[in-house]
Amino acid sequence: MTDKIRKILDKGHKYNTADLAYINFGLDSSIEYDALVVAPSFTPYKLIRDNSFKITELGSQSYCAGYLVERDGLKIAWIKTAAGGCNMLDYLMICAELSFKKLIFVGAVGALKAEFDIGDICTPSYSIAGTLANTYLKDSLRDYVPFEKIYPDTEYVDSVVKLAMESGYTMKKASVFCTDSIVMEYTHLDEIRSFGTDLIEMETSVFYAVAKLMEIPAIALLVVSDNSATGIPLVGRSDEVQEIYDRARRVVLPDLIYRITRR
Repeated sequence: MTDKIRKILDKGHKYNTADLAYINFGLDSSIEYDALVVAPSFTPYKLIRDNSFKITELGSQSYCAGYLVERDGLKIAWIKTAAGGCNMLDYLMICAELSFKKLIFVGAVGALKAEFDIGDICTPSYSIAGTLANTYLKDSLRDYVPFEKIYPDTEYVDSVVKLAMESGYTMKKASVFCTDSIVMEYTHLDEIRSFGTDLIEMETSVFYAVAKLMEIPAIALLVVSDNSATGIPLVGRSDEVQEIYDRARRVVLPDLIYRITRR
C-alpha cells in the first residue's frame, strides 16, 4: 500500500484502536485471502448457487456482513456493504490492513444508453465522481474536484476482459457516472446524460480511487439491472427479463469471481 493510505490508517488508529475488520466482518488479519469481494447489498448466498463453493458467515453488524467463500483451496473474503460512495470508502478502509491478493467489486448498474441490455456484464473504463466521498481521500477537503474522472488500471482491466472472453462471456468496458442518490438521479437524468457516460451507479469512483492507494489489482463487475433509455425499470421487470438478469448474477458473476481469483 502507498504511504498515503498508511498515514490515513495511522490517523484513524489514533482515535480508534479496535480491529474494525474483525468486528464488522469477522475477517482475520493473520490470514492471506486470495481475493476480497466487496458487494453492496449482495451476500454470497444471494448470488452463488453452485454447490462447489463453500460459504461460511463470519460476522455481521447492522448494515454489513462478512463471509468466507472457499473453492479448490481458494479463500475469498466477501463483505456485504451498504450502498453509496461514503459507505464504500469506510468499508474499504476498514479492510485496508487485511492481506488479500485481488480486489473485486460486484454490483448492479443502470444503463443510460439503449445499446445495453439487462444482464450485460460491464466494467468501468472510467468513473465520474458525482459524489463527495472521493474528496475525503485528498489532502484537503478544499481540493474538491467536481465530477472528477477516476480511471482503473487499464492493463489489468483488459486482462480480465480477455479472461472473460476466453471463458465464453462478453464483458463490456463502459463509462460510469457515480451518483449519491438513486431517487434523485431521475430529477437530474438529462444533466447526467450530458456527461456522455454509458452507465450509472454509486460506488466505483471510490472503489478505484482506494484500490490505487492499496496498490492491489482491482476490477469492478457490474450487471445491468435497468435501462432508463429503453424504459426497463429497476423494479417490476417481466419474468423473461428477470430470468436473464438472474442468470447473469447467479451463474456468470460467481464463475468470473472464481476465475479471476484463481488466475
